[in-house]
Amino acid sequence: MADSNTSKSWLKILIELVEVYFKSSRSSNRKRTWHQHVVPYDEGWAVRREGNKRITSKHRKQSTAINKAKSLAKKYKADVIIHSADGTIRDRINYD
Repeated sequence: MADSNTSKSWLKILIELVEVYFKSSRSSNRKRTWHQHVVPYDEGWAVRREGNKRITSKHRKQSTAINKAKSLAKKYKADVIIHSADGTIRDRINYD
């Protein structure tokens, strides 16, 4: 008898934890950004959306990567952040 009560209480606790987790993730005030970063990648350049670990596209030339980032930034009214070969930011273009 005690086993069924403890399993029910654990189940209730688990359900409450899951509900709290999903409510907190939905009510997040953090706005998703679409800023595009042009970054050095392997032997070329890559476009990466701000906050993402994965890259959007790979390019041999920086100019091609910049053009791709510009088209995405225009679509989402975001910024293009261009990095130098050493990783520092060298330019920012705003498409708001």
